[in-house]
Amino acid sequence: MRYFVFPIFALFVLSVWYIPSFAQTAPNITVTTDKSSYTINDSIVISGVVKAVVPGTPITIQIFNANSNLVNVDQIDVSQDGTYSDTNIKAKGPLWVSSGTYTVKVQYGPTVTAQTTFTFASSITPVSNYFIVKDPSSQQTFSVNYTISGGMVKDMTIDPQSISLIVSLNSTNDGTIVLQIPRTLIDAKTSNGQDDSFIVLIDGAEVKPSGEETNNSFRTLTIQFLQGDQDIEIIGTQIVPEFGPIAALVLAIAIISIIAVSAKTGLRFMPKY
Repeated sequence: MRYFVFPIFALFVLSVWYIPSFAQTAPNITVTTDKSSYTINDSIVISGVVKAVVPGTPITIQIFNANSNLVNVDQIDVSQDGTYSDTNIKAKGPLWVSSGTYTVKVQYGPTVTAQTTFTFASSITPVSNYFIVKDPSSQQTFSVNYTISGGMVKDMTIDPQSISLIVSLNSTNDGTIVLQIPRTLIDAKTSNGQDDSFIVLIDGAEVKPSGEETNNSFRTLTIQFLQGDQDIEIIGTQIVPEFGPIAALVLAIAIISIIAVSAKTGLRFMPKY
């Protein structure tokens, strides 16, 4: 009986020693960011879970740049279930100037800490491209050159009824688009033939272009947009003619042919009395 009790006692001692060791593997606090990388003007969401909640104790969140300089600090409350989330951080301002790996450090009370990292780009690289716009009436196509930062162009269409060019965006950040619009596609003129201002709407709200350049062939607009904006509508006074150059040439040839045939056959457009 003595020999049987000793192994049981030994197992009990080992289980008491192992249980705390296993429990200690669970972190007292966690921290994550909603994305692994950000660019200028992005919103940053930091969240996590506190294992043991102390009522009335806020959590401190600090962000350090690639040079270990503090760029943001905030204190928020922890929910009763231990979760926390900070949605008020914006990656902009005089301290957000260096690109690289940024570190998020959270502290709850004097000793409970955790950290994570993300990458940050202090500038957005503009992208230059062109889009082929087709007029559904005349079947003419027009190349619209553009340069965009803070998003991408998904589509460009024209609306002859509203005399407008519609640019559909996927705006991932606040940004700018520069559009080189052919005058043969859409233009804005006064009654005496002088250049007039385009009406520019972003998601239905009128905005003023931040710049415009003109020549005999193009009007170049610079338009600023915000993250989440979807449609830019540029309204003019005249749009691509219903009959394009080829259709007009065919029409002219047809008229000349009719006149020539009429002259040879003695047909008249008006009855002769």
